[in-house]
Amino acid sequence: MSKHAAHPAPVASFLLTIPQGHAARRLLSYAASLPLSSPDAQLLAVVIAIRAARGGTGRITAAAVRALRLDDADRAVADLRALGWQLHDLLLDPSTDTPALVTVPALAVGPDEGHPLPLGKDPRSRVSGWTARTLAVPPLAGTSPAAQLAALFLAAHASDHLNGTLPDDLPQPCRDCLPGLMTSGFLAHLDGDRYRLDSSMRNVVGRLPHRADPKDSPPRKGPWKVPRPARTTKAEWAQWKQEARPTVRQNAEAVERCTVCRVPRAQVAAAFTSTRYTSKAPRHLCDAYDAWKEHHPGHGLQAAQATALFRARHRHGPSYGQLCSSLGWPRTLRGIIIQQLLADGWLAEIPSVPWTLRPGDTAAAHGILLRPPAAKA
Repeated sequence: MSKHAAHPAPVASFLLTIPQGHAARRLLSYAASLPLSSPDAQLLAVVIAIRAARGGTGRITAAAVRALRLDDADRAVADLRALGWQLHDLLLDPSTDTPALVTVPALAVGPDEGHPLPLGKDPRSRVSGWTARTLAVPPLAGTSPAAQLAALFLAAHASDHLNGTLPDDLPQPCRDCLPGLMTSGFLAHLDGDRYRLDSSMRNVVGRLPHRADPKDSPPRKGPWKVPRPARTTKAEWAQWKQEARPTVRQNAEAVERCTVCRVPRAQVAAAFTSTRYTSKAPRHLCDAYDAWKEHHPGHGLQAAQATALFRARHRHGPSYGQLCSSLGWPRTLRGIIIQQLLADGWLAEIPSVPWTLRPGDTAAAHGILLRPPAAKA
């Protein structure tokens, strides 16, 4: 080979180490767990929270806020202020770029007080830089706040080889933007809940190994194919109901016919015919649950009452997601919250059968009993 032969282009180094990637995912989960209704507010919460992660205070300029291209910056700031966040009016002033002090009271606690983002100085700085660098990649130019937030989630949950699985706490507006991230070139492949980032995004990945892909294989050549569970046909669904226990069949048909939920038949069939797995929650979720529980001392009573009311209206129990959503509880903690309420007797269910939640023995001892179903008109 000639000494003048072209050398391969250098591979971009990762912005995050593996522990820093975990910190980035904690940041995103924290922002997703906040009671915010818009991607604008969630995205702004991400960039402010990482700046204030140590000590509860940080600085940000109006230019940094403008760079997010929020659809309604005033509303986003107002939503965060409603949570008690102290944001200076300078953030919305286009005539100045003087850094403004921001304060997030929930982050102004020590590690022994259940800090939601326990980051050291270097990880905080690196994750903050990763956030800015990821949002500045060319495929995100001109995209919506929901698409930018989705890109952060997908990058943070991708492995060294660019493969990833959509995280459970990815907000719905972000899921709606995924096709657009394919078109823009941020994603190379998307199939169901599996995805792969474009090769140009390699340096922003969070370096998360995936249990669904233990060998964490390099990017596949050719079409991206992921096995999908077989769709339950109408005949198979009818056969399943015929063979199911009477109480389970009655509950399945109640959900299928519910005019309030209006869950598609295919979704109902998939939920009842698939195997439900439970596993021990990871330590960081247990810690987050402990901190959440301290601020919701009456959540058991609240859950039992909400479940009884739901059953009276729907003629079946709520799903885990429906119950937590109705109460404004964090989606990321719904599994551990419900499992603990079941263990404490506030709720009961038919094991491994969806939509069967009801008040438990502890709830009955507090006078919370199932109401008879409302009579049909």
